[in-house]
Amino acid sequence: MNSDEVIQRFKDSGALLEGHFMLSSGLHSNVYLQCAIALQQTRDAIQFGAALAAKFRDEEIETVASPAIGGIVIGYEVARQLGVRFIWTEREQGRMTLRRGFTVRDGKRILVIEDVITTGGSTLDTIAVLQDAGANVVSAGSIIDRSGGEADVGVPRLSLATLNVAAVSSEDCPACKRGEIAVKPGSRKSA
Repeated sequence: MNSDEVIQRFKDSGALLEGHFMLSSGLHSNVYLQCAIALQQTRDAIQFGAALAAKFRDEEIETVASPAIGGIVIGYEVARQLGVRFIWTEREQGRMTLRRGFTVRDGKRILVIEDVITTGGSTLDTIAVLQDAGANVVSAGSIIDRSGGEADVGVPRLSLATLNVAAVSSEDCPACKRGEIAVKPGSRKSA
């Protein structure tokens, strides 16, 4: 599955939206990727998961971890394709945590999978929680990188597709300057 095919799947499913959006990072953008829509068809989730799993098959991954809520579907599918354990992190009072009885053992090779990376914040928070628990986070991946390859999460990172889409503060947002109201279709309230 190449980058153009991934983007076309998002367009065909109605998951690539254009307008004025507030991202979970609090930044504003004229493009929003609604991965819940892109992953609602199991056929698509399986194909995206297989393509991501193929990129990490030789890394001896023992566990896949994802930040909730956006990364859960694709993270689970990548873990299933690799035949390994799947866990997730989630925010509790604004702080990423490892809950629900999930634990990691020292040195376990973990892959962090996210649906979309913009700033890398959720992935970074997930990596920090796992490393604090003793895990060896070896790589990260996502379906789409909307940072144009700029997001740094501290470990090698791959995506199925890369977009270079502006994400700016509300003060620098052209749509805000025109008086347009930003829509927040995502799952997390910004800080």
